Amino acid sequence: MTQSTPAGSAANRTRSPAPTFFSVASTRHDATGEADCVVPKIGITIYGCEKDEAALFRQMAPRFCAMPTITGNAVSEANIEQAPGNRCISISHKSQISGPILLALGQAGVSYVSTRSVGYNHIDMRCAESLGISVENVVYSPDSVADYTVMLMLMVARNAKSTISRSQVHDYRLNDRRGKELRDLTIGVIGTGRIGAAVMARLRGFGCHVLAYDPRRKTSAEYVQLDLLLQESDVVTLHAPLTADTHHLLNRPRIERMRHGALIVNTARGSLLDTQALLEALESGRLGGAALDVVESEEGVFYSDHRRGSIENQLLLQLQRLPNVLITPHTAYYTEHALSDIVESTLSNCLRFERGAAWAG
Repeated sequence: MTQSTPAGSAANRTRSPAPTFFSVASTRHDATGEADCVVPKIGITIYGCEKDEAALFRQMAPRFCAMPTITGNAVSEANIEQAPGNRCISISHKSQISGPILLALGQAGVSYVSTRSVGYNHIDMRCAESLGISVENVVYSPDSVADYTVMLMLMVARNAKSTISRSQVHDYRLNDRRGKELRDLTIGVIGTGRIGAAVMARLRGFGCHVLAYDPRRKTSAEYVQLDLLLQESDVVTLHAPLTADTHHLLNRPRIERMRHGALIVNTARGSLLDTQALLEALESGRLGGAALDVVESEEGVFYSDHRRGSIENQLLLQLQRLPNVLITPHTAYYTEHALSDIVESTLSNCLRFERGAAWAG
């Protein structure tokens, strides 16, 4: 099974360059300048595709000799018929890909799944492997998430939610709580892959003291054990992948070890945090605040309009009521630059797989 791990680091750059993608060379252009493939076009079914993604897929597909079938519906057993004849499909991180769906895809002839995300936690990877279905993620510039992380960090450190809420009802008094300057804080970064490294590069510009934790040391950061990082950090920011080992990485005992009044930022995966334990620590004043772009059980809530409907995720609702908690709907990655990278990487992945399959055959 293919499981690509993005390479490279943004630790020593102000701006990370866009990743380099594999592009088809067997093309020519006609008199109108349009791409004319001299190899058979590859078919790819794009599931869960938003309008802005669809426009980019249509724009870029000719360069990769790709013929995309695009649907806004998430892949399911009910719409597998859109995949027959295409060995490659692309899915969104918003879709849960269970064993039965993978089985149906395999029976329809699908042998490659490109997920438009860095993480795999929404896919039953064991089942995919048992069925011989290759799964690969995309590579995109980490700057989108890194910028957003620092923005959330600044907002929670300066009590922005309370200040903005009061200003919107014309209450312009100073906040009851004074803000904190990042240069005075120790920031603990958990996970130092491409995004974590890019966050640390930005924090150095603020003059912060940065501590890092990662089982695999990938940068020149000041690495410490997790417990020490939690005890010494004023802000803890999460950038680890979600696996069986990292589920509830910040559980109740670890949250209790954190510095009193510390802040938590999470732009990685909601289940890295024990949400119930987080809520209790915030309500008791043990923690000073949180900024969350991801939450547990966000599926079915985020990316939908619930203004006229009910939300069953009670922990999310309780968190949102707190004046020192910022919640945004898993949008840190969502920039023009990153979305273009994601689409290009998806097409590149599928072309590479198809060429490899052809050569192997």
